Amino acid sequence: MSLPTTLVCLPFAGAGASFFRPWQRLADDGLTILPLQLPGRERRIDEDPYTDAGAAADGLLADLRQALDPSGRPHRIALFGHSLGAVLAYELAHRLTAEPGVELVRLFVSGSPQPAEQRSRRATGLPDDAFLARVNEFAGYTHEALEDPEMREMILPTLRADVEMHENYVPGTDLPLSVPLTSLRAADDELVSRDEAAAWSKAAGAGFRFVEPAGGHMYLTESPRGLLEIISGELGAGAGEPCA
Repeated sequence: MSLPTTLVCLPFAGAGASFFRPWQRLADDGLTILPLQLPGRERRIDEDPYTDAGAAADGLLADLRQALDPSGRPHRIALFGHSLGAVLAYELAHRLTAEPGVELVRLFVSGSPQPAEQRSRRATGLPDDAFLARVNEFAGYTHEALEDPEMREMILPTLRADVEMHENYVPGTDLPLSVPLTSLRAADDELVSRDEAAAWSKAAGAGFRFVEPAGGHMYLTESPRGLLEIISGELGAGAGEPCA
C-alpha cells in the first residue's frame, strides 16, 4: 500500500493559508492539502512579514516540522507554490532533500520564471496607488479586500514585503534540485512567458515536466479542481520528460 501524499502549499504575494483550504474537498483521495502560513497575515497578522526568501524558507521548514505528524512514520511530500510561492517552494525543496523522515517526491512551480531570472519591471518602492496598479498589472488580479480602505491599510505592508522579497530574490544555490520538478504556466499568462516557465528545466536534476493549463496568470483562482487533477496526474507520472 503506497503512502498518501501531502501537498504542501506556499502562497502567492499577499495571500494566506486560507486560500488553499477549500482545495482539500476538491483533492483526490490520497492527497492531503497542507497550506503553510507566512507571518504578517491571517492568524499571524501581528508578526513582521519576511522580506528575504532564504529567511522565509528557513521559517517555513520549521513550521512544516511542527505541522507534520510526529509519529515517526515517513512522510511523502510534494510542494506547490505559485509566483512568489514558487521560489519559496524551490528554496524549501532544497532544504527538504536533507530532512530526515521526509520523502520529497515532486516540486510544482506555477506562474514563475526560473529562479535565476528576475522581472525587469518592478513595483518595490512605488507610492501606494502606483504600487497597487503595478501589482495588479503584473498579476491581472486584484483581491477584493484591497477595495476597502481599512483592509487595504492592513494588507498593504505585507503585500509590499512579499513583493520586495520576490523582486529581490536570489537563489540560495545553483545546484540542480535532486527531485522531479513540474513547471505550470497558464496558456494565456501575460506576465510569465512560455520560455521563462520552461526554463525551470535548468534547475531540475531529476526529471522535468512542463504543463500549460488553460487560463491567465491567476488561473488557480478560477480552476483549482483542474489544477489538482494535473497535480494528481503528475504525482503518478514518474520523473518524465519535458512536455506541454
